[in-house]
Amino acid sequence: MSQSNETSDLIYHLDDRPPVKESMFAALQHVLASFVGIITPTLIIGGVLGLGSNIPYLISMALIVSGIATFIQARRPMGIGAGMLCVQGTSFAFLSSILAAGFIAKAKGGGPDEILSLIFGVAFFGAFVEIILSQFIHKLKRIITPLVTGIVITIIGISLIKVGITDLAGGFKAPDFGSPENLGLGVLVLAVIITLNRSKNEWVRLSSIIIGLAVGFIAAMILGKVSFDKLSTLPAINIPIPFKYGFSFDWGAFIPVAIIYLITAIETTGDLTANSIFSKQPIKGDLYYSRVKGGVLGDGVNSMIAAALNTFPNTTFSQNNGVIQLTGVASRYVAYFVSGIFIVLGLFPVIGGVLQEMPKPVLGGATLVLFGTVAAAGVKILSNEVLDRRKLLIMAVSFGAGLGVAANPAVLGEMPKLVQNIFGSAVTLGGLTAIALSLLLPEGKTAKVEAESKAA
Repeated sequence: MSQSNETSDLIYHLDDRPPVKESMFAALQHVLASFVGIITPTLIIGGVLGLGSNIPYLISMALIVSGIATFIQARRPMGIGAGMLCVQGTSFAFLSSILAAGFIAKAKGGGPDEILSLIFGVAFFGAFVEIILSQFIHKLKRIITPLVTGIVITIIGISLIKVGITDLAGGFKAPDFGSPENLGLGVLVLAVIITLNRSKNEWVRLSSIIIGLAVGFIAAMILGKVSFDKLSTLPAINIPIPFKYGFSFDWGAFIPVAIIYLITAIETTGDLTANSIFSKQPIKGDLYYSRVKGGVLGDGVNSMIAAALNTFPNTTFSQNNGVIQLTGVASRYVAYFVSGIFIVLGLFPVIGGVLQEMPKPVLGGATLVLFGTVAAAGVKILSNEVLDRRKLLIMAVSFGAGLGVAANPAVLGEMPKLVQNIFGSAVTLGGLTAIALSLLLPEGKTAKVEAESKAA
């Protein structure tokens, strides 16, 4: 265990190697925090496009690729990856563009195989957008500033809080949404996590999330909210078959997907900055830009692997930064355990099926605090800035635009579908607004001197 920073809240630092037992505990909490996020986009896409019997296989592939991608981000082979505990999973940002591609194939009379062939084809080629962009990240210092990344991270956290509170109440369109049982389960999990996380015992703190989820799961079983009836219908094992559904391409489907790849690079930069903060790594200088460059490159490469192995584009997950903060474990070696668990869950779907039955209120109680922690990290970055009138204006307009479209998505209802796909995301619109205003609004000399003085 590193002792290099006595004032640090970390139990294990980036390059520490925790014992197997501690590593497994931390890894399980990362898996539980991200499991639903990884499989949910597949469930949504499969349901909307009518993929039916293909869905279990697609879920298995999503988990296996998340394991491979998380390992690459941590191990950083050939400079691919951030070299940190960055859990990767299926990106929600691509939902609308992926569905649009699916409808294009459907309109041509295609069945599930043709739909998936087109989706994975455009996702594979679109990944090159992010791969190429990653090579210029270090030259974009006017764009990737603490102000912009602070805004993006804050918006990421705040926009995700809606997901957490929705799950806590029962999940989107749940018949018992907001029932006393659902709210009680969520609050119980939240209370357990908060109580245990304040303990001075490292083991208790390390286990806070998994214990909170376990308590909630047991309580949900007692209330009759857990059923394992579907487990008998799952196959014994799922083996990855590259391009199982074929490979096709369409420019109309490709362009929206390519644009989202461009935008997710900004989101990934924000996530990696938050990860650096929680892992006690610098968020300025050559090492920081090297990590961001490798992380964005890893996103692109991992999304190519995802398309080849029959799942949807990957990105770094925000909620796992909150797990690092709450557990105090930032060791990248924990990612190897996370990877192994995901791959096993994918290969043997019955195991994942058990976790899939965890009620949403239980997960919501945990993710609510995790997402809130991400938002707090963004606020922490912004609090270190010299907030002159220019920066306050950039923050105000960026938050207003990003969170405004999140609060009322119908504001873009009359715009072309492509515009809705691009600017309908709070993170995308808020991040692009922050970048545009940072470039367009000149920085006064006084602000520059104050900023340089504070940096010194």
